Amino acid sequence: MPDLRKTISRDQPLAYQIEVQGRLDQKWSNLFDGMTINAEAAAGGPTVTVLRGVVADQAALHGILNHIRDLGLPLVLVRLLDAG
Repeated sequence: MPDLRKTISRDQPLAYQIEVQGRLDQKWSNLFDGMTINAEAAAGGPTVTVLRGVVADQAALHGILNHIRDLGLPLVLVRLLDAG
C-alpha cells in the first residue's frame, strides 16, 4: 500500500490498478496507454477487467477514466499502487 502522506504532483508518473465491470481484452491496450488488461470472472458474479500500469500524469489518468465512461463500463476501483 503506498504512503499517501507523500506529496503527489500532477505531472508525476504513477502506477495504478483500475477495475471495471465487463470484459475487455488486450487489444484495447492502446486506448488505455499500454496498461495490461486482464478479465477475471468472479464466481457467481460479473466479469471484472483489471487494468494495471504506469500512467504518465494526472491528465492521462483522467483520459483513461473518460474512455471507461465513454465505453459505458461501470467503474469498480481506482487504486494507486506506487507513490514513489
